[in-house]
Amino acid sequence: MSEFKRHTVETAPASVKGILEGAQKSMGAIPGLYSVMAESPETLQAYTQLHQFFTATSFNAEELTVVWQTINVEHECHYCVPAHTGIAHSMNVDPALTEALRNDEAMPTEKLQALKDFTLSMVRNRGNVSTQDLESFYQAGYGQKQVLEVILGLSQKVISNYVNHVAQTPVDKVFEAFTWSK
Repeated sequence: MSEFKRHTVETAPASVKGILEGAQKSMGAIPGLYSVMAESPETLQAYTQLHQFFTATSFNAEELTVVWQTINVEHECHYCVPAHTGIAHSMNVDPALTEALRNDEAMPTEKLQALKDFTLSMVRNRGNVSTQDLESFYQAGYGQKQVLEVILGLSQKVISNYVNHVAQTPVDKVFEAFTWSK
């Protein structure tokens, strides 16, 4: 069996039916990512909790988008880049910032560039960032709290990016206009 099961509210384990019902109510449909993750209730629950925790951090909408999309692009996630493009639009993030992230281009401010650079260093070095990486991040106005928050965002994105890679989750219709490839 190579194709991953995609659950509906009716087929999902009881412990995650509420998550799928809530998504369907708030988003108008169950995201493909959720329908795949529902096979493992613990994975779906962890992912949705990490999402809630990450969106409650000190980062504003632009900074959340920089962390998410930097990781999504680096991991070449065919599903998450379009999804987070749509999410960024709903969060009123400047489309020029979103396009720069999708195309792995420079950020519009030094502070956002420092966040992107630090996030990339965390991903590429698997957390083994240099003293210089930390100092550059701190000089841009971030602190230890934000270092830990980047790690939280990375944790969330590893789950979704890797699930989408192995499950080959199709891009949801609502995000098809934002289809992306590296």
